[in-house]
Amino acid sequence: MENPKEHAADHHMLRLINEELEQKPFSREMTTRFPPEPNGYLHIGSAYAIHMNYTVAQHYKGAFHLRFDDTNPLKEDIEYVDAIIEDIKWLGYDPRDHIYFGSDYANEIYNAAISLIRQGKAYVCDLTPEQLSEYRGTLTEPGRNSPYRDRSVEENLELFERMKNGAFPAGSKVLRAKINMASPNINLRDPVLYRIIYAEHYRTKREWCIYPMYDFAHPIQDAIEGITYSLCSIEFKDHRPLYEWVLNERKTPEPPRQREFGRLSLTGVVTSKRFLRQLVEGSFVDGWDDPRLPTIRGLRRRGYTPESIRNFIDEIGSIRTQSTVDISLLDHFVRQDLKAKTMSIMAVMQPLKVVITNYPEDEAEWLSIENNSENEAMGVREVPFSRTIFIERDDFMEEPMKGFHRLIPNGEVRLKGAYFIRCEEVVKDPDTGEVMELRCTYDPATKSGSGFTGRKVKGTIHWVSADHCVKADVNLYEKLLLNEDSPKDNEDWISRINPESIVHGKDVLMEAIVQHARPEDKFQFFRHGYFCVDRKHYANGRLVFNRIVPLKDSWKRTN
Repeated sequence: MENPKEHAADHHMLRLINEELEQKPFSREMTTRFPPEPNGYLHIGSAYAIHMNYTVAQHYKGAFHLRFDDTNPLKEDIEYVDAIIEDIKWLGYDPRDHIYFGSDYANEIYNAAISLIRQGKAYVCDLTPEQLSEYRGTLTEPGRNSPYRDRSVEENLELFERMKNGAFPAGSKVLRAKINMASPNINLRDPVLYRIIYAEHYRTKREWCIYPMYDFAHPIQDAIEGITYSLCSIEFKDHRPLYEWVLNERKTPEPPRQREFGRLSLTGVVTSKRFLRQLVEGSFVDGWDDPRLPTIRGLRRRGYTPESIRNFIDEIGSIRTQSTVDISLLDHFVRQDLKAKTMSIMAVMQPLKVVITNYPEDEAEWLSIENNSENEAMGVREVPFSRTIFIERDDFMEEPMKGFHRLIPNGEVRLKGAYFIRCEEVVKDPDTGEVMELRCTYDPATKSGSGFTGRKVKGTIHWVSADHCVKADVNLYEKLLLNEDSPKDNEDWISRINPESIVHGKDVLMEAIVQHARPEDKFQFFRHGYFCVDRKHYANGRLVFNRIVPLKDSWKRTN
């Protein structure tokens, strides 16, 4: 990312790090990391954690690592690895040559476990998962020692070796750290370090049948890579003593330091990976890149830009504990990003035919219309105008309500970039009474840019030439869920889906310039909002536009 915005220099995370660095705890460069599990796709909450680690590394001119936490083969896949790398690079947080895999450190982590056993700091436990939970205790009651806690070093070494060699069923034994079952911090109550899993790993295949827990593997991986700061969200604060215990028992020189930032909550979306998977696997949405999802892939397909996402996160800044932000703030930043760099074109969603009776038949003229009213440097384009045009159906009202300033019978309105027209006649379907056509006249003296000042009109409406427009489809989006609270287990998803979360617009009439649009090209449709060419449909030979956001801008933040 070029010239990353250092929102950071005064936020609390950097102040904390600056104070610690004054003690010169490291002889190596600042190095941070983002450790995703390759069992799903990144979402907007992930971007916040990536941003925090990346910008801290950039601030100190250090290195940023992407390390895959692939120590559970049950749901991990190379598909997710490739997608995560692509998403992070698209966001602008390129790890360059610093892409690593936790599974590559399997031998070092295994040897660390052996060392703990030899020191009498780890033991093999035969308690079932249910018994482990029972023995663990509660927040108010201490845990109880496992009956297997006092096994000898020799027995533990033998049993752990047999676990590694596949001698026991999955779930029948675990390796646990021997710390303190009475600790007020439940994470220190003899946590599990290794468990037995029989599944093929996407990288190491069948080489291993025991896999380390994240809390054990993560500090070792950090130490191997020379990480200086492990920056993570606040829910990992209670895990920090275990992180430090592992590093201390390994006698790690200049050990990495875990520091926490506040947890970001977003209203309007569900970011739980488990619930997102239920939506995808239940076919409630069009895959992980459905434009209604808060996944990075979904946001990209819908048309959000990397700049808007980074600016959104910059605005939030570093939070200490908990912050709740309305997702509409992201909409605000994508509008700010697009308004000066997208071409504004005319597209008619619900067409109403207009015949300009005093305009020559079989003729057309080309009118110069600005590409972007916010940015003169984008220039102008030539738009064809002819006798028959289409306007939006709701830009005409036969019996106008108060304050309606568009086209009415015997009323006058300006066509954007063209002329004044007056409605002279309304043609209706004789059976239904529906308005089928308007017959109007135009005033040649009122051509845009001519300097005409003879009279004024209150309304300007958009239009397309009937002989020159093209048809395309559009998708209009609203919130996916009627209730964004995290769903309960086994809850009926159908009752939560907003039936109007997507509205398909067929055969929308647009300026012909869109014929040359490419996947992810973005436009402002006059009065309708910002739109993006859908890359998935484009690959299938269809020109479909996703509405990124409407033009209206409103957002709120609560704490």
